[in-house]
Amino acid sequence: MSTEDRGDFHERTVGELRVRIDRTLCVGFGDCVTEAPAAFVLDDTGTAVFVELETTEREQLLRACDACPVDAITVWNTDGIQIVPPLPACEQVP
Repeated sequence: MSTEDRGDFHERTVGELRVRIDRTLCVGFGDCVTEAPAAFVLDDTGTAVFVELETTEREQLLRACDACPVDAITVWNTDGIQIVPPLPACEQVP
């Protein structure tokens, strides 16, 4: 797993997924925590942070990321294609 935190963006690579939290968009609904409590927690500011992504099954992690109502969590596959949140068909690269 690789780690990269730059200001308002926290990013982790686990397996074939690159996951980024945009902390400027996160408003602390906690849906990601509900879906994958081993992967995410809310910090003392009420913003999502990573915990143990590598212990979370891929499908559970994707559900947790997709559960964010403000799309503060983005996931890309190894080809660099965004898979969460899903892009509209007109924006997808073939």
